[in-house]
Amino acid sequence: MTDTTTEAPFLTAWFEILDGDEPSRILDLISDDFSLSILFSTGDGNATDFAGDRAALVGYLEQRERGTRTHHRLSATTLGQDELFLGEVRRAGVPEATFVAAGRVNDEGRLQRLLIGRSSQIRFT
Repeated sequence: MTDTTTEAPFLTAWFEILDGDEPSRILDLISDDFSLSILFSTGDGNATDFAGDRAALVGYLEQRERGTRTHHRLSATTLGQDELFLGEVRRAGVPEATFVAAGRVNDEGRLQRLLIGRSSQIRFT
């Protein structure tokens, strides 16, 4: 079997844009039939699930603390249209949480599906 994986270029760029000065630019990268679920745990059994379509992503972007948290890749891979990304969220450079993201990029190069889980209860570093 030949290993044909790469380092999730789409999701890598996605998180770079999300951490940048204009995070709303990610809205230009999603497909018309986009759907997502972002399960955002803050610890103590508390979590919020941002689920739905473009409107859910807009709601997620509106509630974010822009410029406060940054996303850092620990490992990533691509298999066909699917990208997997393991990362760490840092607040002012200090690790705050671990997250995993899975995305499917359609034939037009737009993100069609996005699933993210975040927890402050486990670290991979």
